[in-house]
Amino acid sequence: MRSGRAGAAVAVGCVIALGACGPGDDGGTARPAGTRIADAPARLPVPHGRGSRVRDDFNGDGHRDLVLDDLVKAQSHADDPGIGIVYGGPRGLVPGARQLLSPGRYAAPTEGRLPAAFDAEETCDLDGDGFTDLVVSTDPPYDGQGRPPVPLQILFGSPSGLTGRGVKLAVPARARFGNDWPDQPVCGDFDGDGAMDLVLHASGGRLSYLRGPFSHKGAPHAAGAPLPAPGEVPAGPAADVDRDGYDDLVVRTAEGPGTAAVVLGGPTGPARTGTVLPAGVDVALGRFGRGRALDAAVGGMATTSLRYDLPRSAAHASLPFPGSVLDAADFDGDGRDELLTSGSRLRVLRAGAAGLSARDAVTVRPAAAGTTRVLAAGDFDGDGKADLAVRTYRNETKDTIAVYRGSAKGLLEARPAVRFSTSEFLAR
Repeated sequence: MRSGRAGAAVAVGCVIALGACGPGDDGGTARPAGTRIADAPARLPVPHGRGSRVRDDFNGDGHRDLVLDDLVKAQSHADDPGIGIVYGGPRGLVPGARQLLSPGRYAAPTEGRLPAAFDAEETCDLDGDGFTDLVVSTDPPYDGQGRPPVPLQILFGSPSGLTGRGVKLAVPARARFGNDWPDQPVCGDFDGDGAMDLVLHASGGRLSYLRGPFSHKGAPHAAGAPLPAPGEVPAGPAADVDRDGYDDLVVRTAEGPGTAAVVLGGPTGPARTGTVLPAGVDVALGRFGRGRALDAAVGGMATTSLRYDLPRSAAHASLPFPGSVLDAADFDGDGRDELLTSGSRLRVLRAGAAGLSARDAVTVRPAAAGTTRVLAAGDFDGDGKADLAVRTYRNETKDTIAVYRGSAKGLLEARPAVRFSTSEFLAR
């Protein structure tokens, strides 16, 4: 479940014939996957914005952007080139308006050394200026003695996008517990004051809670003692599940399979356990059709469990589909979220008044060879309906990114609205 990252679904029913469509079929009109660098579209300038409330809008022009954490390399076993950003426009993503965030240019050094690791973790407007910021994870030097340093850095958005070096996130000693790395950030307005906060992993059943807004030196507005929690692994995206004005989040007991719980926000932050969820591999929050509050889908290796109307969760159900990776988003604009389960296969389950059903499940079979994973589900073209971005990976030098647009009937286009390879970020 990924990036405030609110989920995905593909009502691609072959309205699109699914056996012949998916994130690899372009009807012979698009460039072959594994695009040669010479075939990349001309680089375009990043549009200048004035600030917006659109999520993942780093340049504040009112159009959602896409973060790509896994890029292909010029050759196998080469160094990781960094993080890719594709900026949006009035009609959706514009692959030419792209930016490569390399650690050599954008990471802050520690003890004079730049990090080798530079991975996108979370996105939100931490300083409240109308430009989305990017939280990245690095690998600062650590000798194993005492508390490790904070591995997180913030790249601040601006009218020109992400332009400066990262600044190290400041986590006050009083907000830490134990000697674990303070990592796995989740953004949300957990205290309801209108500013975005961060929750981090601590240890011993505790979470570090940093209250926003954040300064451009990486310091939170306030931070107190770590909060006790029914686990220590925060999982995003945060959401206001009970519609009380405070964001809530899922907290897991461990990474990977295990139990989880919804922790409810309030005036003092995410400090109250709401619903304990069944054991599973992944959790997605969404409005699946039954009540006023949000619902939870908990994916397991054989089935997906449903808990409706959080935090009470009076109604339970299960679906005969595994859900090692889950996402939820409203692709048809009807006010209910579809559920996308992915792993060995991509399946879409549409929601009705009674909730999710296995009866109308659709399996998406990408025509291209490779492993397909969901990157993001969000409204990239501004029509009020979520779109789906997926990546089909072939090897370290070949991949395809495909974006399918939502519509009143779901994702209706057999051909992706946007298609490119992350090899384009290697073009100079």
